[in-house]
Amino acid sequence: MRVVHRARWWRGALAVAAGALPVLAFPAPSLWWWAYGALVPWMLLLRSADGGRRAAVEGWLGGVGFLLAGHHWLAPSLHVFLVVVAALVGLLWAPWGWLVHRLLAGAPGPGRALAAVALVPSAWLTVELVRSWEYLGGPWALLGASQWQVPAALRLASLGGVWLVTVWVVAVNTSLTLLGTAPRARRAAAAATVACALLPVAVWAWAPPPRPGDTVRVAVVQPGVVEGADVRFDTGERLTRSLAGRGADLVVWGESSVGYDLDDRPDLRERLAELSARVDAPLLVNVDARRSDRPGIFKSSVLVGPDGPTGDRYDKMRLVPFGEYVPARSLLDWATAVGRAAEEDRGRGDAPVVMETAAVRPGPLVCFESAFPDMSRALVREGAGLLVAQSATSTFQESWAPRQHASLAALRAAETGRPVVHATLTGVSAAYGPRGEPVGEPLGTDRSGAVVYEVPLASGTSPYVRFGDWVPAGALGALAAAGVSAAGRGRGWGPRPGRRRGAGRHEAADTVRRPAPARR
Repeated sequence: MRVVHRARWWRGALAVAAGALPVLAFPAPSLWWWAYGALVPWMLLLRSADGGRRAAVEGWLGGVGFLLAGHHWLAPSLHVFLVVVAALVGLLWAPWGWLVHRLLAGAPGPGRALAAVALVPSAWLTVELVRSWEYLGGPWALLGASQWQVPAALRLASLGGVWLVTVWVVAVNTSLTLLGTAPRARRAAAAATVACALLPVAVWAWAPPPRPGDTVRVAVVQPGVVEGADVRFDTGERLTRSLAGRGADLVVWGESSVGYDLDDRPDLRERLAELSARVDAPLLVNVDARRSDRPGIFKSSVLVGPDGPTGDRYDKMRLVPFGEYVPARSLLDWATAVGRAAEEDRGRGDAPVVMETAAVRPGPLVCFESAFPDMSRALVREGAGLLVAQSATSTFQESWAPRQHASLAALRAAETGRPVVHATLTGVSAAYGPRGEPVGEPLGTDRSGAVVYEVPLASGTSPYVRFGDWVPAGALGALAAAGVSAAGRGRGWGPRPGRRRGAGRHEAADTVRRPAPARR
């Protein structure tokens, strides 16, 4: 009994480590290829579990490892609460672990192997869909997001969003696992592997690329690490003055670049208006302050011209859990005592806003919102020609979070066929063209300054913008159809427990009771 418990302890530790492996593809841009086989060790472990219940436990433990590795930079803010959150959200991977065991355990035939290539990615995507709910932390560290610098993957994103990239990566891992462990299904696994390899080629040839248009010169102002709202404003003002005569069409400041409500501070309004006139371009600033016209603190993107605020204003709609509000505060208010949770909940905006300038129609997103594919898609449907993400990552300056946050702009650009400018107070500021290609050099975490990007515009409607989240709908439909089919057959997915392949009529005949011999 002690040996069994020791073996399970080691398997649990291996599950946590195996779940953390895919995260290596995120912080190091050169390791994007790692994601194509990073799930294989975890799948092998689940396949060899001594039952579905144990596989579900190891799926949960792997999910905990994935979340801790992908969100470790939150530890200074959440402390021990990060482990609690990872343990709760990690439960989403328990059904995935059970499904992997049912489909890959034993000696699957061609039919079960092909079902695994379709259903295992669908189940993983379902996990990502649920945890992408803003109240559970949002779509951070999605597996497909690790492919932000791969042109073929970005073309997939234009067809089905980051969701299609995730399904593709998990399908590759599943087919590779089957190639090494399912001799009876090796041909089917090889065919699935080839199909996965050809899918980006087919999409590249078919999916319509965005139609090139004019260019717009967008300036990004990054103050760097400074303390205090006044110093931050003064630094942004000084850097913006250096843009005079450089032909900028739009100047973007980062999140929380203005720490006072402009209605209450006419002096700041006048300074911003004078800056706009000096550089001959409107300024898109971000106000983080208590409003005079509405109760509460709001984070708002505000467009300012030579005559002051133009009236275009966007209030942030999706807030960072614990950072900007505490979910179920009556129950979890103690989190403010053990971490850097918000002392007061921020207010929420009501709707997205597309602004008007002479050169382009920008659609603003504030920080966390650039992680949500549906928000950028909604802005493009409303007519935005440029997506602007205003961010501030000073709390996580020394971690890999700023780089990953900036990389999300490439995915949003590829999904929508519109360029994206990611502007930060600190961290990484960058620009990406309408195919997700980098524009110019990013401003790194150790730099401050004002940079002008020559951003290419584009027209046309990408399939993802046109058809929306058809990939999640297809994944959920595939799982539902498989469940109905399994229920109709009166059995679960996979082989019946305790029954060997080849057990047919001869073994069944041995169970028939024979008449007893007659007594003499």
